Amino acid sequence: MVQALKEWAVVCRALQEGRQTVLLRKGGILEYRQGFEVKHDRFMLFPTYEHQAKEHLQPDYAGRIDAVFKEQPPAESNVLSSYAEAKRVAEIRDPAVLKQLEKYHVWSESYVNARMAYNPQKPMSVILVRVYNLQNPIKIDTKKEWAGCKSWIPIDVEAAGRPALDDSAFSMIESKVMEVLA
Repeated sequence: MVQALKEWAVVCRALQEGRQTVLLRKGGILEYRQGFEVKHDRFMLFPTYEHQAKEHLQPDYAGRIDAVFKEQPPAESNVLSSYAEAKRVAEIRDPAVLKQLEKYHVWSESYVNARMAYNPQKPMSVILVRVYNLQNPIKIDTKKEWAGCKSWIPIDVEAAGRPALDDSAFSMIESKVMEVLA
């Protein structure tokens, strides 16, 4: 059994392409009280199709959402095509830090600010991730207990993949993100 992080399918695509290297999380409705926690160093990315919209994305990436919706698997199934390693986790409360991280994710400034304002007593988790693309995507049947606004779900799969960014490119981004989070 491994853990999977539920994330917008368009964000999973950006992670797989190396366009995105940080995740910004506050937690879902079901995690409101405790907030988001990075419970696992390595996890599958579980694409979701709810709540994502063009206006929540930066203009340079908003056009990708149509292709992602066209590739949506049939109901009650999903396709897992990548996993991630959490390389650095930081909790921030300063919205100015988010502005410095905008080139490392695809969310619009207005969406990030709305997420920051959600559950204001809790910090925003910034997770620097190294993503690996599976050589053979895994088709799975979804389970009812995976539904809802929760971040982590247990799944029964094994996976190995190749990095979305080579060591040099990832190291350069990692050092820049670490400067922002220092």
